[in-house]
Amino acid sequence: MYPLHPCWSCCCLLLFFSLGVQEVPKEPSAAPEQIHLSYSGEPGSMTVTWTTWVPTDSEVQFGVQLTGPLTFRAQGTVSPFVDGGHLRRKLYIHRVTLQGLLPGIQYVYRCGSTQGWSRRFRFRALKNEPYWSPRLAVFGDMGTENPKALPRLRRDTQQGMYDAVLHVGDFAYDMHQDNARIGDAFMRLIEPVAASLPYMTCPGNHEERYNFSNYKARFSMPGDNEGLWYSWDLGPAHIISFSTEVYFFLHYGRHMVERQFHWLERDLQKANENRANRPWIITMGHRPMYCSNADLDDCTWHESKVRKGLFGKLFGLEDLFYKYGVDLELWAHEHSYERLWPIYNYRVFNGSREMPYNNPRGPVHIITGSAGCEERLTRFTLFPRPWSAVRVKEYGYTRLHILNGTHMHIQQVSDDQDGKIVDDVWVVRPLLNRMMYL
Repeated sequence: MYPLHPCWSCCCLLLFFSLGVQEVPKEPSAAPEQIHLSYSGEPGSMTVTWTTWVPTDSEVQFGVQLTGPLTFRAQGTVSPFVDGGHLRRKLYIHRVTLQGLLPGIQYVYRCGSTQGWSRRFRFRALKNEPYWSPRLAVFGDMGTENPKALPRLRRDTQQGMYDAVLHVGDFAYDMHQDNARIGDAFMRLIEPVAASLPYMTCPGNHEERYNFSNYKARFSMPGDNEGLWYSWDLGPAHIISFSTEVYFFLHYGRHMVERQFHWLERDLQKANENRANRPWIITMGHRPMYCSNADLDDCTWHESKVRKGLFGKLFGLEDLFYKYGVDLELWAHEHSYERLWPIYNYRVFNGSREMPYNNPRGPVHIITGSAGCEERLTRFTLFPRPWSAVRVKEYGYTRLHILNGTHMHIQQVSDDQDGKIVDDVWVVRPLLNRMMYL
C-alpha cells in the first residue's frame, strides 16, 4: 500500500468533525473572572467582586508587598445569579469587603478559593480625609463592541492617572444579551481597569431588562438600594449616583420615583450640613435634563421628565438640585460630549462674561456619553442652543480633577485625535455660602 498523504489525513479529520463529533465540553470553572473593585462607602474599605461558574468559597488575600506571601485574609459571600434569558444561565457572584486599609497605600491582592485563584492585581486605598485632590475618569455608554475609549483608559490606569472611575450608565450593549454572555464579555473587557480602581456606576436604559437584574447582580455599590442610587465622599466632594430610569420604566413601580426623590432630598440636606468638609456636590445620572442632539431623546424636549418630573410636575430634579446647590451634574446617554453654561430653567447663570465658571449661579452640566458602542456617535442639531458652551462629536471620555474645595478641573479627551484635549475648563466657587446660588 501507498502511505496516506498528509492532506488526506486533514480531510479525514475535517470529515470526522463535520459528521457531528464534538469536543467534550469543559467542566464549569471555579477560577475567578470579571474581577472589579468598588468603594463600599466606609473609610478604609474596598469591595472586590468577581464571578465563577460553580459555587466556591469567597476569599481575598492581600498585602503591601509586590512579591512574596500575601499576609492578610478577608472572607465574603457568594450569591447565585440566574439570568432572565431562556437558557436561565447561572453565575455565582462573589463579594468580599476589605477593611482597615491604610489611606493612600498600594495593596496587592488576589481573589478566589482553594479551587482556583486569580492572578495578582494592585490598587491604592482611597484617602479618607477631605484635603486631597482626587482624579477621576468619567464616561457613559461603553459597549463590548466598539469600546473606543478603553485602550487609552487602560493606559491611563496603568500610569496611575486616576483614583476612581465613574461609569454613567449603559454597559456592554447589553449585559442581558445572548443569555448574559455579552455581560460576561464586557466585565472581562473592563477588568484591567476595574480590578485596579473603584469602578463606580449608575444604571442606564440599556440595563433595564429583567428589572435591571444584570446590573444589580454584577456591581457592588454602597448603600442598600441595589446600586440604583447611593452616595459617597471622595476628597472635597460628595458624589451622588441615582437612576434616571425610574422615570421611564414605570411598570416596575411608580413608587420608585418617589422613593428615590425623597432619598435624594435627605442626602442633599446632609451634604449641605457637611459642606464645610466636603464643599463640592456632584451628581451622576444617565439621561440628561438638557442636550442639543438631533434625536428625539428626553433631553431634547422642553419639559424633559428628568428635569420636570412625571406629568411635568411630580418629582422633577432640576428644582431639587438647584435648591440644594449642586455644583456639577454628570450625564451620558447622548453619544457625544457637551458642556453647558451654568443653567437653571433654561436661563444661563454665568459667574461673569469674562469668567463664566467662576462662582457660577447655577449648576454646571457635562454630558459625556462617547466612550464607544455599537450605536456609534450621535449627531447634534445644526445650531447650538444658547445654553450650550461646547459640543464635540468624537469618541472620548472626561477627566475630572477635584483639586481642592474651591477649584475643579474638567477636560475632555478625544480618542479620534489620539488623546488630544478638546475641552478644558476650571469651575471655581468660594468656600462660603456654597448652598445658595446668588
